[in-house]
Amino acid sequence: QVQLVESGGGLVQPGGSLRLSCVASAPTVGSWPMAWFRQAPGREREFVAAITGSGAMSYSDPVKGRFTISRDNANNRQTVYLQMNSLRPEDTAVYSCAVKPTVGISRFTSMYTYWGQGTQVTVSS
Repeated sequence: QVQLVESGGGLVQPGGSLRLSCVASAPTVGSWPMAWFRQAPGREREFVAAITGSGAMSYSDPVKGRFTISRDNANNRQTVYLQMNSLRPEDTAVYSCAVKPTVGISRFTSMYTYWGQGTQVTVSS
């Protein structure tokens, strides 16, 4: 069983930055893709970004060039980060990290087995 714990959400003004973190409880996550999804009120959950164990990355078009995903294995704990710059009001959502227990990035929520509880990001002046 893999547990994921996110942190780093909050309220930020348009144009500002936030950095989200997600720590995985199991070291076996190291070889699996980790991803960020988001869900705004009244909308379906959508793919934001993902990164494989070897560092290959994928981004959705709305965040490309503004968000950066990364991961490390400090203290034998896999952590995935999402650096969000130039934030816009339309980025407001609950952001959740997820782990896909098979090789290869996917943008589909159904391919991810383990999910964090989510962290709220609000972009507003």
